[in-house]
Amino acid sequence: MPAGSAPCARRVSVDRAGPVLVEGPVEIVLDDGTIARSDRFTVAVCTCRRSRTYPWCDTSHRPREGAALRGPSARWEKGS
Repeated sequence: MPAGSAPCARRVSVDRAGPVLVEGPVEIVLDDGTIARSDRFTVAVCTCRRSRTYPWCDTSHRPREGAALRGPSARWEKGS
């Protein structure tokens, strides 16, 4: 880097109900020292640790509405 020039800042967006969005490319150092890399334009980094693709978010933090979908019509279809 040339003397006197500052590195480009990464933009990070934080949402309490979801992942942290980081402008890519991104490298994340995991607890065990391995590095996860993404070259995507924007990366969703998991903060709830529910993701099956951790450290990347797979929307596992979102509430599921499966119970609402299994209402009375689902019981009728099963023949109960």
